[in-house]
Amino acid sequence: MFANRPGVETASAGLAPDAEEPCSAELVEWADIIFVMERAHRAKLQRRFRAHLKRARVVCLDIPDDYAFMQPELVALLEKRVGRFLPSGLR
Repeated sequence: MFANRPGVETASAGLAPDAEEPCSAELVEWADIIFVMERAHRAKLQRRFRAHLKRARVVCLDIPDDYAFMQPELVALLEKRVGRFLPSGLR
């Protein structure tokens, strides 16, 4: 959803065993900021990839992970909560 913004590179990955794109150590090491929906996701990420989280900032958005993919309410929440972390002028 933020991939087309200038100066922003994105990747999406999941922590669930059946994730379409599973999170990997390589992705964690690549990231500057990692956004998670819930505190439980942050804890799982930190448990699983602690050794690889030396550089990335992990931000919990405190959004319940019960929305459908690209549901308008979810998109609005993401725009509001992620926007302040984007480089200036890119919001």
